[in-house]
Amino acid sequence: MFLKKFIFFIFTLFIGIISSKALTLTQYSSSAILIEPSTNTIIYDLNKDERRPPASMTKMMTMLLIMEAIDNGKINLTDMVTISKNASSMGGSQVFLQENMQIEVHQLLKGIAIASGNDAAVAMAEHIAGSTDEFVSLMNQKAQELGLKNTHFANVHGLEAEEHYSSAYDMSQIARELLTHEKILEYTSLYEDYLEKPDGTKTWLVNTNKLVRFYEGVDGLKTGFTSEAMYCLTSTAKKNNIRFITVVMGADTPEHRNADTTSMLNYAFTNYKLNNILDKNKVLGEIEVNRGRQNKGTFSAKEDITDLIKQNEEKSYTYNITKNNIKAPISKGDTVGNLEVVDNNGKIIKKVDIVINEDIKKNNFFTLYWSILKNIVTGY
Repeated sequence: MFLKKFIFFIFTLFIGIISSKALTLTQYSSSAILIEPSTNTIIYDLNKDERRPPASMTKMMTMLLIMEAIDNGKINLTDMVTISKNASSMGGSQVFLQENMQIEVHQLLKGIAIASGNDAAVAMAEHIAGSTDEFVSLMNQKAQELGLKNTHFANVHGLEAEEHYSSAYDMSQIARELLTHEKILEYTSLYEDYLEKPDGTKTWLVNTNKLVRFYEGVDGLKTGFTSEAMYCLTSTAKKNNIRFITVVMGADTPEHRNADTTSMLNYAFTNYKLNNILDKNKVLGEIEVNRGRQNKGTFSAKEDITDLIKQNEEKSYTYNITKNNIKAPISKGDTVGNLEVVDNNGKIIKKVDIVINEDIKKNNFFTLYWSILKNIVTGY
């Protein structure tokens, strides 16, 4: 009896040690998080909701609003931006813009993403919103839209200010949203480049995120440092068709910031893989359309469906599809029901909308008459 208890004790202790090691991925940061963005699964976290100054990681939200403005057609990469006195006078990290200089959005985006230029961030904020105050309002509005409960911005660049804070979790969610604009990686993945000025001179830009060069797969996103925030980094890496996002805040040196980031990424790539369950382009079936010029359409999932699992894990899945009653007219991409994915353990992995793949117009008198006549003639 004593031997059995002793063996059980040793086994429990052994499991506890393994679990403890698996969960201790950071040594130097005050807060941290590791997520897989397609499923938004949190793999590891340390004080993830603690409010801390984000320093220049703030510029991820700045870049997000820039990318939205580009994708919405509000601005173009080739637009010329006139540099204001306010922008040119910014301290801290800068790309040395001069007042009244005119420079392309493309160049300013490089200056923000690679060299963390405060002057470039202010110039873009003024170009999009008219003033930095208005742009900050848009930043906070976007934070609310994303459901961020521990974030408030007071400026566009991340220099120390009252009521300017975020958390590791919130930063990971901003990064996740920013990555939906894949073009940003063309900038954040560059280790070095040149900012080309209209007078023909160039400013050499070197990425403040050294992992872009020294860790395979890292292609973003943003560093940060102030004396209050200490060393911060939101990083993302993709290998073997899987991407992870890490955030570290409050590390004491840039080397320790990189060490904690590398530790989390190593753990993620070693222990996890992504199951691609369903492609959004796959036709899943047909749905009836009432009063349409055609009485049926096909449908697909609105988005790709994936599942994060351990490397040695295998799973199978089933779908539960609920279709709505549909009337014409209806446009391609309109929601026509929902789809629930369930794994072999009965766990709901995801629930997404299903969308119709065709435009179907409403029947008019002539098409309805022809349809009835055709059915009479063919005997249906």
